[in-house]
Amino acid sequence: MPANATILLTPDEMAAADKAAAASGLSSFGLMLQAGQAVAASALAHWPGAIRYAVLCGPGNNGGDGYVAARALADAGATVAVFTLGDPAALKDDARQAFDLCPVTVQPIGDYQPQPGDLVIDGLFGAGLSRSVPPVVAEVIDAVAKAGLPVLAIDLPSGVCGRRGQVLGAAFQASRTITFMARKPGHLLMPGRTLAGDVEVFDIGIPARILTAAAGDIRVNDPAIWQPALPVLGSETHKFRRGHLVVFSGSASHTGAARLSAAAGLSAGAGLVTVAAPADAMPVQAAALTAVMLRQVDDADQLVDWMSAGKLSAFVIGPGFGIGEKARRYVEAVAVKPVVVDADAITSFSEAPEALFGLFTQGPTRLVLTPHEGEFGRLFPDLAGDETLGKVEKAAAAAKRAHAAVVYKGADTVISAPDGRVLINENAPPWLATAGSGDVLAGIIGALLAQGVPAFEAAAAGVYLHGAAAGRAGLGMTAEDLVRHIAPPTAL
Repeated sequence: MPANATILLTPDEMAAADKAAAASGLSSFGLMLQAGQAVAASALAHWPGAIRYAVLCGPGNNGGDGYVAARALADAGATVAVFTLGDPAALKDDARQAFDLCPVTVQPIGDYQPQPGDLVIDGLFGAGLSRSVPPVVAEVIDAVAKAGLPVLAIDLPSGVCGRRGQVLGAAFQASRTITFMARKPGHLLMPGRTLAGDVEVFDIGIPARILTAAAGDIRVNDPAIWQPALPVLGSETHKFRRGHLVVFSGSASHTGAARLSAAAGLSAGAGLVTVAAPADAMPVQAAALTAVMLRQVDDADQLVDWMSAGKLSAFVIGPGFGIGEKARRYVEAVAVKPVVVDADAITSFSEAPEALFGLFTQGPTRLVLTPHEGEFGRLFPDLAGDETLGKVEKAAAAAKRAHAAVVYKGADTVISAPDGRVLINENAPPWLATAGSGDVLAGIIGALLAQGVPAFEAAAAGVYLHGAAAGRAGLGMTAEDLVRHIAPPTAL
């Protein structure tokens, strides 16, 4: 993986990088030669036994990469067939030169008939597609899928939006994708992540300074981004310096979620963790808690009194808490401090989300929202229903509107900040989708807030630590297992 592994470039940003590289004196056709030859090398390395390499070439530079790959494969003695979308005579610039140098006779894309032993090399559209694939391409995609043939995609499987990761009509299911210089958001966002298969990033020689200059605000969630914001433990550190996290419990029959959050907060480094519970839940919580402390809080007035007397650093509200006015009052009471609003607390504001957002408009960002798909729709119904927006755009708009760090959960969790920064997480294994895992995440983020980590960095680090713990816990884990596998961020 190149040194710029955390950078994600949208198709427009990649086009700007290509243009800047050419302006700097690099040969754009030389870059195409590097890309196409890398595709051929990958095809031969991973499918050396292919009987035929069927190269599908589109009308742009992705097709140009395909023609270069076809030429390199033919030079290597492989059996190659090339199928083109559109009239090759209409090709321009580098793509036309690549076509002119390709020794393989081309056939129309509609003539492609899958054969046993084919490796399909998809050079039709790549990441730049912004509309549905044409019917003839959809038919080929369907035929390849029915034949069960492997697909090597150039840049991104055709039919996948490079910016949003969404399918535009139809898309290839690639076994492997080779892209150049940096991944695109569509490689990480669902369903593009699944459709891309194994992704290989090949360095074709564009300087890192050009990529950095072209990159926007989207990055891969990586410790290098947020680790500098984490607290450093020294010999003078004591529990009070590590912050006091409060997790609110629901009633007697709904206490487990708060315990999971509290235990996660303790494992993630908070110096003190207290579960604040109503009277009927006190006996249940007292029987189950050890290192986590317990305090009776029955209403918002008691909460305000406690806050005025105690040194409380951050709060988690929502897991198992219950939906309604009480949740809203509690959030109002703690809004002067960093707060993770999750689960039931999110739903409690679904009728008036602006009332929640208005509590956090002043001062530094101190609200972290952790919605899954349904909860996101309750707080941001207009964004959720806008099909022109991808998950990144939705999360970024939500963070700005809510004055919050937003953790838009899912297999492709997106973390966004009000200032436009966006991270896409990729380290969470599929078995993280289990009951209680969201409660654990809320507790990890709360612990980082309690230790003074800024909201966006706490959210991003929490998501990463959550995924890493699941990786260590392994297939078949429960939320309780997940807590036991949390490693504090200082251990990374």
